[in-house]
Amino acid sequence: MRTGDVLDVMGGLVAQLKLYAAKLPPVVHLAMVSTGVKPKFEAVEEYEEIVSRFRSQSAGTPYKGLNGLFVESLEAFEVGRLLGSVHPLLSVLDHLERMRRDKEIEIGRLDENRTTDYRSALNKILPGNKPELDGSGRGI
Repeated sequence: MRTGDVLDVMGGLVAQLKLYAAKLPPVVHLAMVSTGVKPKFEAVEEYEEIVSRFRSQSAGTPYKGLNGLFVESLEAFEVGRLLGSVHPLLSVLDHLERMRRDKEIEIGRLDENRTTDYRSALNKILPGNKPELDGSGRGI
């Protein structure tokens, strides 16, 4: 397993989260938070399949330490906790960056760009990250 394979997994999970986030209302009332708006069964199955495939392929590789974060993201996704799904994936990207810095893995230029793109996509899902508000509050 290589870094590109891990980023393929991230790409699949980020795509599922983006689809799910697009279906949620822009403002979720506190009354809805407890029950949540759950993703479709098919989306959960696909998410679970991606995580399961990663877990089976990562055994005995430097990436096996990421299994817990992917499972944490899956568990949150299953019950409709979007933010709980995003945060572990951001942690995976942080972990990959640390592994690169410690020279445990190599990340090529293309993979580095993908990492940046996935981080950006995940951050856009988080509340308070509205592109139409970029630049506001900075004066003229």
